[in-house]
Formats: sequence, structure tokens, C-alpha cells
Amino acid sequence: MDESYSFPRQELNSEAAERWSLGRVRIVLYSLLQLLDVAAIVAGFMMASFLRDDQWLSPQGYHIVLLVVPIFLMFAFTRDSYSIDSLRSLSESVRRPFSALFATALVVLMFTFFSQTGTDISRLAFAFAFASSAALLAVGRFIVHQIIWIRFHGMVVDQLLILDGVPPVPFERGVHCVDAQAAKLYPDPMDPHMLSHLSELVKGYDRIIVSCTRERRADWALFLKGSDVAGELIVSGANNIGAIGLGDFGDSDTLIVSRGTLSLVNRLKKRIFDLAITIPLLIFLAPLLIVVAIAIKLDSPGPIFFRQPRVGQGNRIFSIYKFRSMRSDAGDTNGDQSTQVNDQRITRVGNFIRKTSIDELPQLINVLRSEMSVVGPRPHALGSLAGDKLFWEINQRYWLRHALKPGITGLAQIRGFRGATDHQEDLEARLQSDLEYLEGWRLWRDITILFGTIKVIVHPNAY
Repeated sequence: MDESYSFPRQELNSEAAERWSLGRVRIVLYSLLQLLDVAAIVAGFMMASFLRDDQWLSPQGYHIVLLVVPIFLMFAFTRDSYSIDSLRSLSESVRRPFSALFATALVVLMFTFFSQTGTDISRLAFAFAFASSAALLAVGRFIVHQIIWIRFHGMVVDQLLILDGVPPVPFERGVHCVDAQAAKLYPDPMDPHMLSHLSELVKGYDRIIVSCTRERRADWALFLKGSDVAGELIVSGANNIGAIGLGDFGDSDTLIVSRGTLSLVNRLKKRIFDLAITIPLLIFLAPLLIVVAIAIKLDSPGPIFFRQPRVGQGNRIFSIYKFRSMRSDAGDTNGDQSTQVNDQRITRVGNFIRKTSIDELPQLINVLRSEMSVVGPRPHALGSLAGDKLFWEINQRYWLRHALKPGITGLAQIRGFRGATDHQEDLEARLQSDLEYLEGWRLWRDITILFGTIKVIVHPNAY
């Protein structure tokens, strides 16, 4: 065990480059696993072809391995064969692709049965091919596992230990540590700028462990749950902070308060979905965007785009892009003043583009920059009020809605929760929908929300 150490606040940015190293290593290892898995399957079927003539594994002239490989990869991804657990545990690393290979064999057997090509395939060669593939696959996984232990000492996860007002605790070599009090860091739910700074600090880490005083546990738990990271608290005593499991760190027990919202595969699915929607849309809508930009310029002096700080994923602050719909001398950077009916700040063009939601289209740029997603909780301005209170003053669960990237549209929007928040109930309704969206994310729900948005593009609450 190493002795505890801390990074001064000014050194945190330089540390950020190092913290990504294991993330890059995992990507390389995942790619290596995929390559070795495919090579094992191809080699296994080639060995079977030597056992019997190649024609017995090539019904209708196509070698069956061309069907096996893509089906196997599909099952392997859905079974998290390329995940942190597979890198950490040899048993999991072998069990998951074995399961995928078995499922592949069943699918191929069904395919050959219904396509009536089963009689053209040698049962002996088929069985030998899959058995050889499984054996070679296990060898490949064992090799990667040995590489991990010899080259990286079994460490494939970036871990950050945060100490806040407590004595140092023992931790393993390679774990990064920050003294929160020395760096003047605290997850104040009333300070979005501090939450944003903390979120930048933990960004890129796979596991965050916090050791703090009893009084600060609730605030740290709230921060971790809204940061889309695997977060744990070193604690003893009753579970009054919404822990979802037990863990350990060195010689200390921990309560797991968050696991992150999306797996690597689901993050990849969501990002591909975003790009598949955004890039064609920008190309198709380019003439409209140009016409709107010209109309804004002719209607009133000032920039075409309006940029405003918003709360994004992990409670990090980013600048959102919108078409300017108000007079430039009446802009509200922080969103302190909600838009009202017949708001005198809105221009003639602005009135039209707000009612038709055209003013939101530049947020496609935010999606390209990976600051936003097509579907997700809408990002709010820092000064947004519900009644006479800031959003997070009404309900501190508000910070949990930022575990995913904010979206151009979301579940709350298609349910009609749009426009001004004149009453606290307006925020509560949106918050409930946002938290519901975070529970058990599915790509199909994003698709249905996107289609549901088409029905509410023009809406009475936009002014």
C-alpha cells in the first residue's frame, strides 16, 4: 500500500491526461480480444475443413464461417464479452464468449434447418469447428489475461480516491488521490459552478471512492449519482444515503451509491444513433438554416446564434447553441427571466422560430460536439426559476437528471411539459419524467421519443 497523497488544484488539469491512459489501454485490449475471437473462430472452422472436405462447411458455395462470425460478434457484445469485468476476471472473460458461441451455434443450426441446407453440412465437421473455436478462443483470452497481469499488474480501471476531512486511508499503487479540503472542493448542491468543476475532475475515471465525514456523505452521494460514474463512499453505520450495494477499497468497506447509467455498448449505441440522426439532418436542413440565419440578421442587429451556459452531463457546464430570438440588447445569459406571453424582448422572426421550435436546430452542433444527445433531459439555464426558487432549491434530486447527456428533446417534452415554469409543480413534473427516462435506458425508447417529438414541434407553450 502507498501512503496517501493529494494534488493541488492547479495540477488537476495536468493529471487529466494521465487518467485517460487506462481508458485507451482498455480500448486496445477490447480490440485485441475481438481480433483474437474472430481469429479463433476462423481458425477453428479452417481446421474442420481439413478434417472433412471444405464443401461440407460450404452449403450453396458459401463458407458457413461467414455467417458464424457476425452472429457471434452480435451475441458477444450483448453479453458484455468486451467489458471491464472480462478484463478483470479470466473466468468471466471465457464464460461470456463461450455463451455467445453456444448461442451462435443454435442460431446457425436453426438457419440451416429452415433453409434446408442442413443435409449439405457435415455434423462432424460442424461440431469439430465449434469445439476447436471454443478451445482457441479460451487460449486467446488466457493470453490477453496474462498480458494484463504482466504488463499492467491487473489494473484496467482508473480509480480516484477523494478525501474530505478524514485521515488518509491505505490505497493501492496507481490509484489517484485528491485532498478535497486542500483543493477547496466540496459538492455544494447550491453551487452549480462548483459541481461543474468537480465533475471535470472526476471525468474519465471509472471508479470514484469518497472518504468523508458523516455530515458530508449525503452531498457526496448526490454528486456521484448525478455524475454518471461508479461511485462509492467509505462508510460505517446505517445506510441512509440510498446505497445500492456493498464494495471494498483496500481494507475499508464501501457503500456503492452509483454504477453509471450506460454500459460501454449502450454508450456506443446512443452515440451512433445521435450521429446517424444529426449528420443527415444538418445536410438536409442546410437551406432552411441559411434562410433563418439571413432572416435573423435582417430582422434585428446582433449575432445569429445565442449562446448560453447550461448544465450538462455530470453537472458540467457547457454553452448551448440556439438561433437568436430576442433583441441582442435584451439577452438573458443566465436565464434569470423566464419568457412570458407577448414578451417584448422577442423579435418578429424570433416569435416564429420559437413557436415552430426552429430556434432549437443549432443544438445539432452541440450533438456533433458530443455535449448533447438527440434525446435526453433538456438542459436548463443556471438562473432558471420555478416560481421564485431556483430549480435545485426545490428538489435536490434535480442534479440526478444530469447523469446522461442533455437532449434536444426528451420524455418530458413529448408529455407536454414545456415552456415557462411559473410554479414549482411545473419543475416537479419535468423532473419526474427525466428521472423516469434515466431508469433502464433503451435505444427503442429514444426512437419512440423522437417520433413523439414530431407531434409537438408546434406547441402552445412556446413563446
